[in-house]
Amino acid sequence: MAIIRTYRLDDKNVLHFREAWFQQFEDGELGQFVINHGSVGHMSTTSDVQDVDNDRADELFAGFLQACTDEGYAEVKDEDQSWVIVQYALKSASGTERDQYLEKKAKEALTGHLAWRGLGTVESSDFAPRKLNIRVLTPAPKLAVAAIKTCIREAKLDFTKMSLGIADYATPEKIKSVHPLPAKPMTLS
Repeated sequence: MAIIRTYRLDDKNVLHFREAWFQQFEDGELGQFVINHGSVGHMSTTSDVQDVDNDRADELFAGFLQACTDEGYAEVKDEDQSWVIVQYALKSASGTERDQYLEKKAKEALTGHLAWRGLGTVESSDFAPRKLNIRVLTPAPKLAVAAIKTCIREAKLDFTKMSLGIADYATPEKIKSVHPLPAKPMTLS
């Protein structure tokens, strides 16, 4: 499932997003073409076209890209985005079965919560000694931090053991703690 995601800043410096994807149904050659859009950080609006084949999906993608270009939307390169790292302190050096469950549930919750608000994507996760790192790539790190806090609380995923940090795309090792405050040194390893 390919996704095209575009952004633009309006006159009031508010970031908006539009994204489109084609998803085929499991039992056939047809699928649905979906367009999702809204202000970054807020729940989006979605519309779809049902019973679309591959050729029609290509036409719809072309029309979507043209409309985005005409209205000032553009794809944001990875290197122009930031990392938000969701980090959990673990009781053991390598993590337990409970920590693997936490990793799975946190990634699932964050993926949906951030995507429907245009706030980025969960790119990866790993266990380092005594910590779990979940990496989120986002065009709006401050808004993503606020949304992650909300998401983790709502999902009841041990908010008190979570720390958040922000880093430039090119230098994730130079992570700066933003939650909890006061800021403490933060590393990925």
